[in-house]
Amino acid sequence: MDAVLTCMVDEKIGPGELNARFVSLVKEFFKCDGSVALRSPAVALKYALNSLGTEKGSKVMISALAPAWHYQVLEDLGFEPMVLDVEESNGLVSVETVKQALVDGGKVLLFHETEGIVPDMQSYADLGVQIIEDISMSAGALVSVKDENGTEIEKKRAGLFGVYTILGLEERDVITAGGGAVLMAPNRREWIVLKKFADEAPLTDLLPDINAALAWVQLKEFARNENSRKEVFNLYHHSCLIGRHKMFAREMDEGSTMSAFSLILNSAFKDVKQYAAKKDIEIRPAFENSVIALKEEELSGSCIHAKSLLLRCAHFPLYPRLTHSESAKIAKVLGSLP
Repeated sequence: MDAVLTCMVDEKIGPGELNARFVSLVKEFFKCDGSVALRSPAVALKYALNSLGTEKGSKVMISALAPAWHYQVLEDLGFEPMVLDVEESNGLVSVETVKQALVDGGKVLLFHETEGIVPDMQSYADLGVQIIEDISMSAGALVSVKDENGTEIEKKRAGLFGVYTILGLEERDVITAGGGAVLMAPNRREWIVLKKFADEAPLTDLLPDINAALAWVQLKEFARNENSRKEVFNLYHHSCLIGRHKMFAREMDEGSTMSAFSLILNSAFKDVKQYAAKKDIEIRPAFENSVIALKEEELSGSCIHAKSLLLRCAHFPLYPRLTHSESAKIAKVLGSLP
């Protein structure tokens, strides 16, 4: 509140000093070579594809569980969205699926790290495909990098495995500015290309300072907020171990971000929703704004796992400001769901 109000009092709410300050913090936090803060994830995707030099009409591979804007923006920009099914265990597109999609003409992989879960990204990079990482849900996760013998040689932030990386700052993203996105270039060679586009960007493409103020604070406080989310997530996780519903397979320590708590239901969503509502707990379909939700009829046959998760996966409240009594109440409900 202080950061945003100060920005308003200074009457400098357009792209300026705070935008630059936020970009500097992004580079420090993620250890990327360069970044630009933009007005929306859609704008960020446009700049990423322009920087890659991807030809219009090319097939861009996306997850069926990715946010619907992936599909919509690709179509609007003149590319062909190539929607891939996911693994039911983790909600991610597998290496094998991407490998087959490359054979079928896929040119670029826009990889959304569903529910903050990050796989072995090196195995995707080894396919030789150009990757645009979407870390809107997985920002902050640390991924183990191993040598040929399977020995860990370092840990890298999610977002450093693609050619370019999109960090959404929308309402339900793990770091939010109420709207906006950051486009990162992990390496210098790609940053040189992106910088040329960024330097020529109209002001209407850049993140306003009033949003950058909120994003800066969110990133500065990320570790504290993530620790709070992890405490709540672990409480929920423990409660669900005795229940009949499943959770996504994920790393429980640094290897994933606890951006949401989703449960794969073994009973009808409406029954679980009604039960939770009686306890004054609001739940929602985890993938209500996904590609599969947007194109359900068209993709039902080819994206069977994603369709199943659309119908059976629920989000329960998880955010840093939940009080202990609120989270304990939700955990109790999770352990007794029908």
